[in-house]
Amino acid sequence: MDVADLGLPVDVPSTALFTDQYELTMLRAALEAGTAERRSVFEVFTRRLPDGRRYGVVAGTGRVLDAVENFRFDAGVLGFLREHAIVDEETLDWLAGYRFSGDIWGYPEGEVYFPGSPIMRVEGSFAECVLLETVVLSILNHDSAIAAAASRMSSAAGERPLIEMGARRTHELAAVAAARAAYVGGFATTSDLAAGFRYGIPTVGTSAHAFTLLHDRERDAFQAQVNSLGRGTTLLVDTYDVAEAVRTAVEIAGPELGAVRIDSGDLLLVAHRVRQQLDELGARDTKIIVTSDLDEYAIASLAAAPVDAYGVGTQLVTGSGHPTCSMVYKLVARAESADPKAPLVPVAKKSSGGKTSIGGRKWAARRLDEDGAAEAEVIGTGAVPAGLADRQLLVELVKGGEIVAREPLDVVRDRHIAARAGLPLSATQLSRGEPVIPTEYVHLGSGS
Repeated sequence: MDVADLGLPVDVPSTALFTDQYELTMLRAALEAGTAERRSVFEVFTRRLPDGRRYGVVAGTGRVLDAVENFRFDAGVLGFLREHAIVDEETLDWLAGYRFSGDIWGYPEGEVYFPGSPIMRVEGSFAECVLLETVVLSILNHDSAIAAAASRMSSAAGERPLIEMGARRTHELAAVAAARAAYVGGFATTSDLAAGFRYGIPTVGTSAHAFTLLHDRERDAFQAQVNSLGRGTTLLVDTYDVAEAVRTAVEIAGPELGAVRIDSGDLLLVAHRVRQQLDELGARDTKIIVTSDLDEYAIASLAAAPVDAYGVGTQLVTGSGHPTCSMVYKLVARAESADPKAPLVPVAKKSSGGKTSIGGRKWAARRLDEDGAAEAEVIGTGAVPAGLADRQLLVELVKGGEIVAREPLDVVRDRHIAARAGLPLSATQLSRGEPVIPTEYVHLGSGS
């Protein structure tokens, strides 16, 4: 089964009501005004990165494609809108036949982005594009925030694998999306079976403290787990006394014991003691896995510890302090009339308070320095400079309403690793700083 082709979970048959009401009232008014069919261009971007972040990570694109495909106003949804008088009958008739028929371009999933990057561009009639604002932003803002945190954690972890363990710390459906985004950002596995089923992410899991507490003796719990799962299992050794647990674990499983997990205490100190004890007991190949409210800073602090893998939960699924990317979805160009041949006119918000936008359909390219590292994110309208023609970032995702860019999640994950590697070395520093490369604008104001 190609998991990339799976639809949304069965309990969410339509994404049409993942919509703010004002999108439907705008549609109603535009239909009455005769402007609903004007060709329009919306762009997703963020004005700034979260405080201290050096780069962003595009994640959730595949889920956006699923959401667009499942954006249908069925009888139940239409009945709800009618019952609550949210729109009139003319608008309901229009919604009943809704199928997105436009084009969507965007940064490929896994790519990095910076302030102003046109992460996604949605083109079609105003009516069909405006309805997608909330669902597109909710997916991209959530998944990109998780992926950015995951990327920082995986960078801090180096070659040591990371396990996503956050399902118990967030909404049950958000947990599945978070596991997917974490995988994009560099995590190796997840404990969430729904994420494994839906997206093919490798799953892992052995036991919790409850399993040890169930038994009369810790030895009995370890023996039961080894009997069931084999000597290569991971035994949780911090329920009572860590040193005694490690000794018992090796007595039962022998030097073939797969791993021990430490979930509390001074992880740096305990890891060193456990490694020494395992080696003295002849279990030199037994790995050490640490958990317990880790974030990228804690992971970095354990770089010199004899740790083989990390399990991360709460800090990951909450974006390590930044649960959203503050992306917005803005109209940047629209036609002068409903005539399909009418030229596009750049439009932009000019209000004060830092919420201005830049008009015109944009392209984006990443300029490299002489060593092949990224040195600037270049964004513009009009013709692309010849020197940047082969460095353009946007790819076609949807053409004429048909999805054209679904891809396996492993491809997305590999793309992110390559994109991060193409940034200056300072990108992976955890200290606070500005975006690792600047955003430059060209040709703006010269057309759409």
